[in-house]
Amino acid sequence: MNATDCTALLWQQSTPLILPSLLLCDFANLQREAEHLEAAGYRALHLDIMDGVFVPNLSYGLSVVKSLRRVTKLPLDVHLMIANPAEYVDAFREAGADIITFHAEATKDHVGVLERIQRNGAKAGIVLNPGTPVSDVAAVIELCDLVLVMSVQAGFGGQSFRPEVLGKFAELRAFASAKPNLILEIDGGINLATMKPACQAGAQWLVVGSGIFAHSDYAAAHRDLLAAAQ
Repeated sequence: MNATDCTALLWQQSTPLILPSLLLCDFANLQREAEHLEAAGYRALHLDIMDGVFVPNLSYGLSVVKSLRRVTKLPLDVHLMIANPAEYVDAFREAGADIITFHAEATKDHVGVLERIQRNGAKAGIVLNPGTPVSDVAAVIELCDLVLVMSVQAGFGGQSFRPEVLGKFAELRAFASAKPNLILEIDGGINLATMKPACQAGAQWLVVGSGIFAHSDYAAAHRDLLAAAQ
């Protein structure tokens, strides 16, 4: 089964689905990390792309996406925290991104970027920072394959989970009444304590960083996170 098939299956799998955020992985052993995560039961990988412009931090770029694509068939969920996302969609899809999300705050052309991602054969989604209301993207929700709600401000480390964003999930689901297969994702401060309230609010995919990579046993971390969601 190739990455495209694995990506399609994500929309058919039961949730919650936990996606490791690779910002905290061991980049000196990227292939080993991908293999260990797959063996531990994770079904997709989340990559945060920071440009130092839209957000004040830098992370990694196309080369890491390309490297991962060579060593894993797991779907790559690429979160673009960058200015002018339309200019980079083609390159990230060519590098191996299976799912591409971009920030509502980074462009006014939400329709154009979503359509560009989908024309390239990837799943497309839009991202909302904590201060961005659902009403800002209401007109394009039904064009999305997924919507990512940030529970911390994108690009800043060491922040606390912001529970006030959880109300956005009910709003999103109401706007997406004609699209029952829309995936709702959350990223930021997700751990054993915040898993359950996030899932109860309606989050289906949960991006986790230190809650996985701070542990030597990725499979045990996966089991504990899933148990905490119940």
